[in-house]
Amino acid sequence: MAFELHKDENGTEQYGIFSIFPQGLVVHAVSTRFGGVSKTPYDSMNLAMHVGDDEAVVVENRRRFLGWLGLDFVRLTTPEQVHDDNIVCVGEAEAGRGRFSYADSIPATDALMTDVPGIPLMLCFADCTPILLFDPVRRVAAIAHGGWKGTVRSIAAKTVRAMAEAFGTRPEDCLAGIGPSIGACCYEVGDDVAGKFREAFPQFADEIVSEHNGVIHLDLWKTNRLQLEEAGLLPNHIDTAGVCTACHARTFFSYRAEGPTTGRIAAVMAIK
Repeated sequence: MAFELHKDENGTEQYGIFSIFPQGLVVHAVSTRFGGVSKTPYDSMNLAMHVGDDEAVVVENRRRFLGWLGLDFVRLTTPEQVHDDNIVCVGEAEAGRGRFSYADSIPATDALMTDVPGIPLMLCFADCTPILLFDPVRRVAAIAHGGWKGTVRSIAAKTVRAMAEAFGTRPEDCLAGIGPSIGACCYEVGDDVAGKFREAFPQFADEIVSEHNGVIHLDLWKTNRLQLEEAGLLPNHIDTAGVCTACHARTFFSYRAEGPTTGRIAAVMAIK
């Protein structure tokens, strides 16, 4: 298993993909900050509408990004992410929501899933954890937004359960990719956040919360992996990119490293 960055003919790192997902069945990618037209401080491939960038510029970035992947911009579907655990099933009625305007996005939602081919699902990130899910048996795709609030509410595991309830997905069939996000190396949290994770996950609290020189660190990658395993995914069906966005802020946007005024990368999935 691997997460590798795809480069264009000029050597620009355009996006990353997981080898765990079968390319014949699903298109997926996690963007970098390169190849777009946004100006500083959103330079250059900002894909989010809600951060203060010009919407027309973001639309052009989205067209470019989906064009690289051979996906239909007209059917691009995005939510209003609010750091909660609401999950929405996307069908033809929802296809295209949010592609031109944040106001038109699916409201108050942090995970999308679909079994309809050709609908690109897209969520945006800047340190929070992208969790990509695909059931190759029933052809179901999903993306969840695993910030600390979503992760402590088990949004990854809840998305797997929602796929099972809506489409009959068996967790043991499901494949998962945990995308670039802030690593435990850089994710310092306070006692309050650490306490919430210890309370939510007492069974593996010592594996996800650690203290070094009086500073508490939280491991979102491991938290999401372990909750997916508890939800029934096989360990060898879960791949972690292992790329810290704060350490690699020149390649990916990072709220922690750059401050609140910055762009957002995106994770996209579409069933072929």
